[in-house]
Amino acid sequence: MGLMTSNTVYRAASGVALAAAFILVWMNGAVGVIGPEDDDANVMGFGVLAVGIIGALMARFQPDGMARALFATALAHALVAVIALIAGFGSTMPHWQRKILVLTGFFAALWLLSAWLFRKAARREGPKAGAV
Repeated sequence: MGLMTSNTVYRAASGVALAAAFILVWMNGAVGVIGPEDDDANVMGFGVLAVGIIGALMARFQPDGMARALFATALAHALVAVIALIAGFGSTMPHWQRKILVLTGFFAALWLLSAWLFRKAARREGPKAGAV
């Protein structure tokens, strides 16, 4: 991995984030992440995506800002799990707590991997020209 350029690492980070977003939307529609697919609590997943999208726009897609945006996305996903567990969302499903925790861990890991890769891409770019 030592030969990877900043651009390659940035693309890998983007790929992980886009894959996580796609899987989240697909799972929410197909089987539901919190309860069954028609459970209104699944809408919170779109809030997680909104955090990532807004963060990316605010960062102007620059790697350092993208790292922070994806870290915030992981935190937002963890917050969704906490809310769901406290409120009992999805409790009509068997093993609902385990499902929420496992899926949250899966998505948080993807968001954090993407954040780490963006941070690595930012470090490879070095300081911006003209920065003091």
